[in-house]
Amino acid sequence: MTKSIFDLSGQTAVITGASRGLGQYFGRALAQAGADLIVTSRHADALAPFVTEIEAMGRRALPLELDVRDHDSIVRFGAAVEKASDQVHILVNNAGCNVRKPALDVQWEDWNLVLDTNLRGSFFVAQQIARGMVQHGYGRIINIGSVTSVAGFAGLGPYCASRGGIKQLTMSLADDWGKYGVTVNCLAPGWFKTDQNKILYEDREWVEYLMDRIPLKRHGEPHDLDGAIVFLASEASRYVTGQTLLVDGGVSTGATRATARKV
Repeated sequence: MTKSIFDLSGQTAVITGASRGLGQYFGRALAQAGADLIVTSRHADALAPFVTEIEAMGRRALPLELDVRDHDSIVRFGAAVEKASDQVHILVNNAGCNVRKPALDVQWEDWNLVLDTNLRGSFFVAQQIARGMVQHGYGRIINIGSVTSVAGFAGLGPYCASRGGIKQLTMSLADDWGKYGVTVNCLAPGWFKTDQNKILYEDREWVEYLMDRIPLKRHGEPHDLDGAIVFLASEASRYVTGQTLLVDGGVSTGATRATARKV
């Protein structure tokens, strides 16, 4: 194992949903490994501060508008990417959303919003970018899933369905595009404090309950994902495809006490 197999110098990475949150952390990690970025948001002007940050690192960053729920937007985005870059080496399918409600309260529109964004959008963005990857005989597609890709949680019906779908989609696309030199994997974070769920962390009882179920006894920090995203984007993972890599502190083990708490 040498440092060079993690080097992304000369490569271009597309990251969707990069105006905030984990998308920006993924971008920083890939840029630090040497990659130039194409970053997206529904509102391209929201990307300006992040673009400036990446350029200060000595990397190029191109902001593009993309609404993953709109097929015409995806097609326009694909054309803009093709015009801007000779080759895209890496796609991080990160754009996503969530609606937290008891299952009996979920509305038709809630379901469509989450599934259209997280699952349908991920497929058609991957399809758009994979066309060029197939032509070049090389690509790394990283679909962002979640611990909910492998476990169900009350109050997250549409989200769990979308992330479980991402795991299955990842395996299907890996089988479809492997012969063209394109790997497809799913990076599945556990419980990370983000803008989407920060309100939960205001509930001390819930936080204590969660920490008790995580073997490492803490929630994830964004930089805990740096190594995983670079690994899946680089030559280090050249014989890894169709896999879901959980970075979750061990919560997916089940983490239920089988013995009484010591007094």
